[in-house]
Amino acid sequence: MLLKIKNIIKKKNKIKIVSLTAYSKNIAKILDKYCDITLVGDSLANVLYGMKNTHKLSLNTMLQHSISVRKAVKKSLMVVDMPKGTYSNPNQAKKNAKLIFKNTKCDAVKIESNYKNFKIIREITKAKIPVMGHIGFTPQFKKKFKVEGKNNKETKKLLKEAILIEKAGAFSIVLECLTPDAAKLITKNLKIPTIGIGSSSHCDGQILVTDDILGMSGFYPRFVKKFADLNSIIEKAVKKYSKDVKNRKFPENKNFLYGK
Repeated sequence: MLLKIKNIIKKKNKIKIVSLTAYSKNIAKILDKYCDITLVGDSLANVLYGMKNTHKLSLNTMLQHSISVRKAVKKSLMVVDMPKGTYSNPNQAKKNAKLIFKNTKCDAVKIESNYKNFKIIREITKAKIPVMGHIGFTPQFKKKFKVEGKNNKETKKLLKEAILIEKAGAFSIVLECLTPDAAKLITKNLKIPTIGIGSSSHCDGQILVTDDILGMSGFYPRFVKKFADLNSIIEKAVKKYSKDVKNRKFPENKNFLYGK
């Protein structure tokens, strides 16, 4: 098993795991200093390309962004989301996981659960490609957003799903939008770390979309904390640039590449 993955597993119940998304080298370079896991998330479909969901994101687009991120990730564990439709059956899943692994040199891939693809996870891990699972609100398979684990029946089903993903060979699992009680129960009963998004502090770690915490996406549900407001900072800079160009204050002599 990859040393980086062993170190992630060792953090369970000891040190909180820090994770964020990256879609480019420049952002990944900063994240790599502070994150345990850098995820090239299929959320780039919404964040960068303005798609209404992640369903039409191509594998080629995912590969290109992952290659960019890989250039900056040295310390953290780099995980790449497998886009919808790239792991519909075991053979296709293994083929595409190998393609991602070979072309991006990532450390692992992430697969969303539809309560059917446990065999797919097993086949990919047999091919010596580490897999991160994902349960709860899984955008590739569920159209309607809702918090899960609100009752005993739902919670038991989620726990069973998580255990089956662990048995299939996943090294960690994302819990998205679960109730605190469900997240706590699952985290307690799994040997592998849980990474929460909107699923309380009971998880072994946390992940958010980087553009959300930087105040750039315009998407701020309750589970997101905005740590900066880059939108206003960027707007001020662009406004100043526009003003300087119109008032002939830019470029100045010092900005000329040659002569005066």
